[in-house]
Amino acid sequence: MGCTSSVYAVGRKKKLSIPEMVMFVPSMRIPVQSDLQRPLRGLISKDLADRLSSLRNQIVLVAEDTGGSAITELRRVLEEYLSVLICLTKKETIDDGLIEFKWRNLEHGRQEICVANFWFELLSVLHLMAMLTLSEADSLMIPKDPTGSGLRVVSSDCKREAIDLLLKASGYLDCCIRDILVHIPFDIKKRLPKSFQPGALEAMSIQTLGQGTEIQLGLAVESQNATLSVKRRLACEQLVYFSQAYQCLSECDTDRGYEKKHMSFIKWKFLESKAAAYYYHGLILDKGSEPSCHVSAVCCFLAAEELLLESKRACLSFCLASPVTRSPPLWGAMKHLHQKIPEVASRKSQMYGYLLEQEKALQALPELPEFQLSLRPEEYQLPEIDSSSWSSENCEAQSQTLKEHLNDSDYETSE
Repeated sequence: MGCTSSVYAVGRKKKLSIPEMVMFVPSMRIPVQSDLQRPLRGLISKDLADRLSSLRNQIVLVAEDTGGSAITELRRVLEEYLSVLICLTKKETIDDGLIEFKWRNLEHGRQEICVANFWFELLSVLHLMAMLTLSEADSLMIPKDPTGSGLRVVSSDCKREAIDLLLKASGYLDCCIRDILVHIPFDIKKRLPKSFQPGALEAMSIQTLGQGTEIQLGLAVESQNATLSVKRRLACEQLVYFSQAYQCLSECDTDRGYEKKHMSFIKWKFLESKAAAYYYHGLILDKGSEPSCHVSAVCCFLAAEELLLESKRACLSFCLASPVTRSPPLWGAMKHLHQKIPEVASRKSQMYGYLLEQEKALQALPELPEFQLSLRPEEYQLPEIDSSSWSSENCEAQSQTLKEHLNDSDYETSE
């Protein structure tokens, strides 16, 4: 979310800057160098063990050198590594606890977890792919000023591309829950980082769909062809996504750290989407001819105004939660609604004030309509086994000569 930033430079302290964010991206975890070759010696061919080790080391070096910013290069190596790694989970002759896979939190800079389990390694790789994709979407949605005019904008093409990336990231996270977590033993699951827990992964996947819907609503507001019904439906869908994400995350420990900031983000976006939903619902109700329609509409506008004020406070709480971030300039639907909601609430309460006095029994906040959710995670399947690497010739361990065996023994003794 722009939260991952380097504080130290070589030889001097770098000025600390507060990053701007649009999309919430949890802190990335990157691999730490682990010995893959020695544990696999004699179980698979030397060339294949070397390739696995080389690909993982590439990920380590690129991630450390760039702080996770070389998204295209990292994604390419991660996908290649994943297609080779997947076979380790299929080979019954290889012990699942053979290799200790080490990962660290990029934000904290320290090793966070070391687990001897192939499925944990798959989970970590796929989670990193999801975080890189979210980071790319976040970068696209941060307003730019290409002309130097002081006017910062995000193009419609960038917004649509960001939606595609959000759906892809949601698909990665959905695959983590559906196809990987189920294979990890319970005792290992208890040791996983909080962001790897099922509730946190599901909350992140659903929330990502909510952020995609938020961008869609912004595009609808900018379009002359989008009807009030379309805008209301999108706002209501966004509200449901963030409601579901809140329920999932509430099952996790969110008292501190990124989990606390994550919950603050969901509360902020929940309040924004609820304000938008009541505003557009009020506009549609206000088109009715009965006095009760106008009373219900005013109730919606006043509720939207109050929710908007709450969302501003929630935004501040989110930004101040560690690690501190800046909120971007108002964009999309909220740029429009921060002006329109107070204006319409004031005007309509004055216009129908006499009705509010006469129809006090009708002053109940109407229920929002329910709609079928439109966005779904882009389906992601774990890759097929890399046939070129895992052919029968390469998979079979080559018998060692006496000289090779002695060399291996010398190598182990010298370390």
